[in-house]
Amino acid sequence: MGIIVNTHQEQAWNGYEGQHWADHHDRYDAVNAGFNAPLLAYVGPGDRVLDVGCGNGQLTRLAARRAGDGHAVGLDLSAPMLDRARSSAAEEGVDNVRFVQGDAQVHPLPDAGFDVVLSRFGVMFFADPVAAFGNLARALRPGGRLAFVCLDDLRDSDLGRAFGALAAHLPDPGTDYAGPAEPLSLADPATVRRVLTDAGLAEVECAPAEAPQLWGADAADAAGFLAGWGPVRHQFDRVDPATVVRARAALTDTLRAHERPDGVRLRGTAWLVTARRPG
Repeated sequence: MGIIVNTHQEQAWNGYEGQHWADHHDRYDAVNAGFNAPLLAYVGPGDRVLDVGCGNGQLTRLAARRAGDGHAVGLDLSAPMLDRARSSAAEEGVDNVRFVQGDAQVHPLPDAGFDVVLSRFGVMFFADPVAAFGNLARALRPGGRLAFVCLDDLRDSDLGRAFGALAAHLPDPGTDYAGPAEPLSLADPATVRRVLTDAGLAEVECAPAEAPQLWGADAADAAGFLAGWGPVRHQFDRVDPATVVRARAALTDTLRAHERPDGVRLRGTAWLVTARRPG
């Protein structure tokens, strides 16, 4: 791994958070796979694709297949998730893909080395988003396309209401999660347009996107999975066991309304952002 400037995220994704995602890769893919199709629509035969914050690499592998005689590169900070991504690629027989550990803000990507840059919820955590997107813009060929999904304002979503049930029993986290390197850092389209324009990208568009997200077999299973998710686990670590029990019970009750015969499904919402390198 080369130079790392986003040290806080590097520590998180190489600690508990990254290991949890790697260990439960199938469950996280069940949550987020509904957002693959609108991103893969930008990949064509022969394309050279970069997947930023690729995590366990599902989108990267799908992009590699779609690229045919092209190839895909997955870039991420997390060693545990990249190990999982490489293992999955080998198991699936995807041989036109490789995975690289690095910080997208400063990683020495090849100039004009990619036709398409994608990301599925992997670009919200940049400490310096203008620098990071500037680095990605440089890696695109002139006319190349950037496409990513990022979290929107969760308050009106099913997941936001589930978190609201938890929040009633937990202390104020002390952040609105909208600052740099936070999950909601790109939730405001005006911020997205400013950041990408300052990074040298053009034709920036933000469109709402929705997809069903499968969180568990039933409400109790989904609540248990969410309780192990890094941000929730961090909040649980700050309170006594009795409070955790009450919070989990409230979460389970909220999720029960979303139980279906095939599991707990929440309506996932995001921004689908596209831009182009001029030229």
